[in-house]
Amino acid sequence: MEAFGLLAYGFSVLLTWKILALMMVGLVLGIFVGVLPGLGGPNGVAILLPLTFTMDPTSAIVMLSCIYWGALFGGAITSILFNIPAKRGRWRRPSTAIRWRSRARRPRR
Repeated sequence: MEAFGLLAYGFSVLLTWKILALMMVGLVLGIFVGVLPGLGGPNGVAILLPLTFTMDPTSAIVMLSCIYWGALFGGAITSILFNIPAKRGRWRRPSTAIRWRSRARRPRR
């Protein structure tokens, strides 16, 4: 039962307003970095690392991980809109760029 108590404590730390706001900021910054061609998750973390120097460790790690995942999502956006294969991960298949590009160009009702 001690493990469940520690798990509940971890979620209570992560679900504070400060950490949730840092998650959103990290995701938005990661998406901006990921959309740029040639920059990915590790590069985005390296470029935006100085933002976390004055933060406490929990906030810094959460923000850096959100920057990483946001950059991966931003790379998928570039892949779909420019119709080129992505660099890494799930979106690497060329069929993904072709399939989602046709859906992105379809007129909406």
